[in-house]
Amino acid sequence: MNICVFLSAADLDERYTRPARAFGELLGKAGHTLVWGGSDTGLMKVVADGVQENGGRLVGSSVEFLRHLARPDADEMVITADLAERKAALLARSDALVVMPGGLGTLDEVTEILELRKHGLHDKPVVLLNTDGFYDGLITQLRRMDAEGFLPVPLPTLLQVADDAPELLALLEAR
Repeated sequence: MNICVFLSAADLDERYTRPARAFGELLGKAGHTLVWGGSDTGLMKVVADGVQENGGRLVGSSVEFLRHLARPDADEMVITADLAERKAALLARSDALVVMPGGLGTLDEVTEILELRKHGLHDKPVVLLNTDGFYDGLITQLRRMDAEGFLPVPLPTLLQVADDAPELLALLEAR
């Protein structure tokens, strides 16, 4: 599978790098391809290292103004004009979507892919890795939206949640 991962390009501590690394290693060992933002920094680098060192392929999609941070040894790297084009390229190249801890860019990506899925514009599985409870607040908000009728489709149809890398991969491979 081509598995897109949205996550931070920031250098973070072990509680975030360890699960990202573990997922990357599992992806590589299983023969999957990582489709990601292409950065060779932070969690993006950690997951890509894990995939590459374990036999998986790397397909990056960077953006022109971040070209200088793009991973030089990716199997494939596309440079897009802007962030909207980058998100579209990532979605187009993927069979499944994963959301790991990240900042505003990751939040923008997850809300867009959920909105597109809500409207039936893609049917790819979306799984959130809730590392160390990072997304507890977002999950609470999404559940409230679902319970109070703000979502036209049930939340479990839009998004699944995993607590660790093995559970995450199992959810993806079950689809």
